Amino acid sequence: MKKQRPGAKDNMAETAILSVSKLHKAYGRGADRTSIINDLSFALRRGECYGLLGPNGAGKTTTLRLCLGLATPDSGTILLGGQVIPDHARVARMRVGVVPQADNLDPDFTVQENLLVFARYFGIADAVTRARIPELLEFANLTAKKDARIAELSGGMKRRLTLARALVNDPDLIFMDEPTTGLDPQARHMIWERLKSLLARGKTILLTTHFMDEAERLCNRLAVIDHGKMIAEGAPQALIAQHIEAEVLEVYGENAKAWAEQHGKNHAARLEYSGETVFCYTNDAQSLLTSLQQVQGVRYQHRPANLEDLFLKLTGREMRD
Repeated sequence: MKKQRPGAKDNMAETAILSVSKLHKAYGRGADRTSIINDLSFALRRGECYGLLGPNGAGKTTTLRLCLGLATPDSGTILLGGQVIPDHARVARMRVGVVPQADNLDPDFTVQENLLVFARYFGIADAVTRARIPELLEFANLTAKKDARIAELSGGMKRRLTLARALVNDPDLIFMDEPTTGLDPQARHMIWERLKSLLARGKTILLTTHFMDEAERLCNRLAVIDHGKMIAEGAPQALIAQHIEAEVLEVYGENAKAWAEQHGKNHAARLEYSGETVFCYTNDAQSLLTSLQQVQGVRYQHRPANLEDLFLKLTGREMRD
């Protein structure tokens, strides 16, 4: 008879690399107690990129901490690689890589020393790590910087090293908490290409991001959460088609609002206002375009609906702290 792994459960949830069910988490006491996660459930299929999207304070980072066993839920169940979390988090994390929001590289070590020392936390022999370091440095495009100190690296180099460090244990699942925040477009695109190559190799990624184009490019499926609750889940294009009209006109200029009140309301399925810009959502933009061509004092952009439109419709346009 096959011996069951510690903390493993013989059920359908184990077919997912990560399964979260009816998760709740609150902080504080008494009247100050604040609910952060509310009845959250989702599961990751092996080999996919699954995105968690939400405004600041929606519960994304708390969800990652709970899944890694760094915080304890008030109720609900988490299975990570078949292991019950947080009871067997240490065992589960042996097959997980983590790219945190902020780089926490050791400034006292060189680039390759950071990889070598980090691998020891997983009990990996130095000889094994040294043999893998050239591959990891090539993946991160840091071969020429192998002996550089962390202070000598640019922001993009640090993010790429943090990603390479997350791969020292050849993980099955990689948690990425806003991996490209603060990077210039060239660095972001390079990170995206590296993540795509990981997916092509069969790795699984759990991604949080504020960049909607990043989520749209990388995610097979995603969940939009707000106030700790899931409000939508599915493939990006399917969610856009389900919740948003097909076309968007962004109209701006001194006469934009006057035009919207006089003409936009009659021809758009939905209008949204943000500052001086009017967003006109429609399934047929021709009548709106004809009207705009005859109006002075407005400029406009005509485009297909995208994931940012979905996100703003579901979570609102107001600022979050």
